[in-house]
Amino acid sequence: MDVHLLRTFVAVAREGSFSAAAGDLGYTQSAVSQQVAALEKDLGVQLLHRRPVIPTEAGQRLLEHATPLLLRLDAARTDVQRLSGEPPARLTLGASPLADVRHTIAVLTDLQRSMPRLTIAVRTMGRDGVLEAVANGDADLGLVDGVTAASDPLRLLDSGPLTTVALTEESVAVALPGTHPLASRGRLRLEDLVDAVWIDAPDVATPLDRLRDLAHTDGLRSSLHYDGTDARSLLALVAAGAGLALLPTSAVRHHREDEPDVTGVPLATPHLIHRTELVHGSLTGPATTLTAAIHRHAATARP
Repeated sequence: MDVHLLRTFVAVAREGSFSAAAGDLGYTQSAVSQQVAALEKDLGVQLLHRRPVIPTEAGQRLLEHATPLLLRLDAARTDVQRLSGEPPARLTLGASPLADVRHTIAVLTDLQRSMPRLTIAVRTMGRDGVLEAVANGDADLGLVDGVTAASDPLRLLDSGPLTTVALTEESVAVALPGTHPLASRGRLRLEDLVDAVWIDAPDVATPLDRLRDLAHTDGLRSSLHYDGTDARSLLALVAAGAGLALLPTSAVRHHREDEPDVTGVPLATPHLIHRTELVHGSLTGPATTLTAAIHRHAATARP
């Protein structure tokens, strides 16, 4: 498949419009239509319905392949350019909303003092956004968080040959309204909550599809989907009774002053932990210095 045609198809499917995709890509609408038609001819199958512009079943399946494929291509280009380019005068760190940034911010501040001409940017984004940014060069380093079994790695977006290093781990808690019948429990089991109503907040809390995998169930229904990255807003929804959320214990504790009506009950089984990992590709210049310092700081801080 021609990569340019594939990118055009993904843009149209994402925007739900040939004209909007043309604007994003800098093509004419007729050129976009011709490229999608050429890809459909190459594959011998219709990929998009035209009215409305939505993927067919075959198109949806192609999208599932296209996103990681295009990201890997971008990552390969970026990886090579990192090795051949000059050390940047700017360092960008991407972090997911509940990533533990304590060690990183401490060494980032030290780096800024030692290299005053270096411009440092810190950006908060969703977990997949962090990985994509590191893979395509928009960020030099990333901090991603997630919930997993204690012995398992985080399940992350396939974004090429990136290096991940575990930095910190902590316990998790079920966030629920203080008036909830289970709020007074000392601990909760996930299997007892399969019929409960949850908030699906994939960029802040544990995504429901991941929770279902961990609980080995098809239950855990969602009442509301939250697309944001603000933990305070998520806990406000929990306090209002919109549903439950699984969060790192510290996140619930930290926001108790803002949302006193939210209680965090520790999760007993399965045994899950919230982990923050450092993610990077090939390192050059200040990113190399920062990464080495983060490793040393994290190792010193471990009990």
